[in-house]
Amino acid sequence: MNLRITYLWALPLLACMPLTATIAEEPSKPIPFIFDTDMGNDVDDALALAMIHSLQSRGECELLAVTITKDHESCAAFIDAVNTFYGRGNIPIGAVRDGVAQNPGRFNKVARTLENGKLIYPHNLRTGAKAPEAVGLLRKTLAAAEDGSVVVAQVGFSTNLARLLQSEGDEISPLTGKELVKQKVRVLSIMAGAFEPIKGKIHHEYNIVKDIPSCQHLVAEWPTEVVFSGFEIGIAVPYPSESILKDYNYVEHHPIPDAYIAYIPPPHNRPTWDLTSVLYGVYPDRGYFNLSPRGYVEVDDEGVTTFEPDEKGNHRYLILDEMQKVRVTEALVQLSSQPPQKRPAPLKKSNEG
Repeated sequence: MNLRITYLWALPLLACMPLTATIAEEPSKPIPFIFDTDMGNDVDDALALAMIHSLQSRGECELLAVTITKDHESCAAFIDAVNTFYGRGNIPIGAVRDGVAQNPGRFNKVARTLENGKLIYPHNLRTGAKAPEAVGLLRKTLAAAEDGSVVVAQVGFSTNLARLLQSEGDEISPLTGKELVKQKVRVLSIMAGAFEPIKGKIHHEYNIVKDIPSCQHLVAEWPTEVVFSGFEIGIAVPYPSESILKDYNYVEHHPIPDAYIAYIPPPHNRPTWDLTSVLYGVYPDRGYFNLSPRGYVEVDDEGVTTFEPDEKGNHRYLILDEMQKVRVTEALVQLSSQPPQKRPAPLKKSNEG
C-alpha cells in the first residue's frame, strides 16, 4: 500500500473534524450572573436561588448581585440568609424603593427562625432598609463587568430593570442605563408572560400585571437578547414535593425546604417558573428547551403578552417538548438540592447585634 497516498487522502477528513476532537477545549469562564427577584411572593424564587449557588459551585456561573423588586424589609434578610448558608454571605443585595408589592410574603420569616435563642440561619443583613438601592447596585455591577458577558435573570417584576434603562450617567459610569445594558449584558432571561392559552384562556401573568408600565418599557427598550419563560413552561415542569421531603436532609436545618413548607406544606408540587429562567440563562445550549423564532413581544395595558415573529427581533420564548420536560425536571431537582460546597458548620453563636 502507498502510505503517502493514504495519508494525503485522509487530510481532507482531518480538516473537517471539529477542533474539539483533536485539541482539548479550554475551560470556560463562569458566567457573570445577576438575579433580579421578588423573593417572598412564591417559593420558586428560593429554589432558583439555591440553583444558582449550585451552578456557581460547579464553576458554571458567578452570582455578582441579587436585586429585589418586592418592597419589604424581610426579602433581603432571607436572601442573605440563603447566601450565607451556601457560604457566600458577601454577595451584594440591592432593594427596590417604592415598589409595587409591599407585603411580607409567607416564607421570608424563615430567616428570623430561632433555636435556643439563636438564629438557625445566621446572616448579617437583617433588613432591606440597610441594603443599597437596586438600580445603583445594578449600575455598579454592570460597570465593573466585562463587555457582553453578563446574564441577567429577572424572575419578578420589571421595576428595577425598567428603572435601570431610564437611569442617567453618574459617578459610577458616564453611560446611561440603556447604554450600560447594551455594552455589558449578553442576554436577559425573564420569567414573564404567557405564550399559549392557559386552560383555554388568555392569561394575565402575575409578574407583568403587578407593574405593567415597567414591563412595557422593558420589552420596548431592552437593547440585547431577551428570552421569555412563559407561564406555561413552569406549570409543565412542577417541582416534586418528594424532593423537598427527602433530598435536603444532609443537614438538620435547610432554608429551602423550610421556605417551601412555610409557603404551602407538601404534598404539593410547585411550578418551577423562576427555575426555568435560571436554567436557560446558564445552559442555553444544552437542549433543555427549544426556542421560538425571533420576533417582538408586546405587552398591552391589561398585561397580556403577544408575540410577533420578525427575523430582526431580539425576543424569543422557551418551548418544551415531552422528552425535555423529564430532563428539565431532573435537572432542576438535582441543582436545587445539591449540597453546598462546604456544609454549614453547627451553630455556635448568632450574628445578631
